[in-house]
Amino acid sequence: MPSINLAQLNKEAARLADLFDEPAAFIRAIREVLETYVNRTLRTRDTVATSSTLPTYRTPPAILRKIESTLRPLAQENADQALELADELWDEGHLETRLLAAYILGLLPPEEGRLLARLTVWTQKVRDPNVRGSLLTHSLARLRQETPERFLELIGEWLYPHRQQFWSNGLQALLPLINAPDFDNLPPIFDLVEPVLKAAPTMLQSDIEKVILALYDDSPTETAYFIKSVIRESEDRKSATLIRRLSPDFPPALQKSLQSELKAK
Repeated sequence: MPSINLAQLNKEAARLADLFDEPAAFIRAIREVLETYVNRTLRTRDTVATSSTLPTYRTPPAILRKIESTLRPLAQENADQALELADELWDEGHLETRLLAAYILGLLPPEEGRLLARLTVWTQKVRDPNVRGSLLTHSLARLRQETPERFLELIGEWLYPHRQQFWSNGLQALLPLINAPDFDNLPPIFDLVEPVLKAAPTMLQSDIEKVILALYDDSPTETAYFIKSVIRESEDRKSATLIRRLSPDFPPALQKSLQSELKAK
């Protein structure tokens, strides 16, 4: 892989910006740029991702960051053009182009209805964990930060009891909100997560564990009380079984707090 010439990279990013409103030409140009920086070695330590299931140029993160920062003001000011370009980048099908598409979605205003339509479809179709993670974090950034009420409405739709195919989306999307330093309104989160804990789906154990740990880190007392309430109120033993399986990875104080409820169940 050639070394990164910053002056040349700036020119390449500026050229891409000039083609922002010409998606087909933009795709041809970005192929050339990404091909220039292909890492053809077997070392992947410095690449954008090492676990992708998509075809990838193995592009250094600095390249994508520069392209993103150059496109940012254009995408924020031109929602229609941004969506058109995001669609073309997504259809291109490479890791780098899909990550860029996800980034562009995150720059759209929260009231842009087409944002949620794309997120719902794309998250259900993509299997690559890098792209899926970006869709559920970066693509929802403005909605989460600027209109938290609307964000929670979306999560409520994803975590609706009869839409289990969207539960993973909802759980993963909650993490950046729970982890935000200025967020402390946990009761609505507990309400959203409760049906999932009661259903205790085996395939979502990892997602559930991450949410519980994030909630506990935010408020140990409230979270412990919430989990114990779920165990007590569940009509069967599924919730208790799930929590028992996850508990070895819980902080010792939480494990101790849950012991009596788990034994009783």
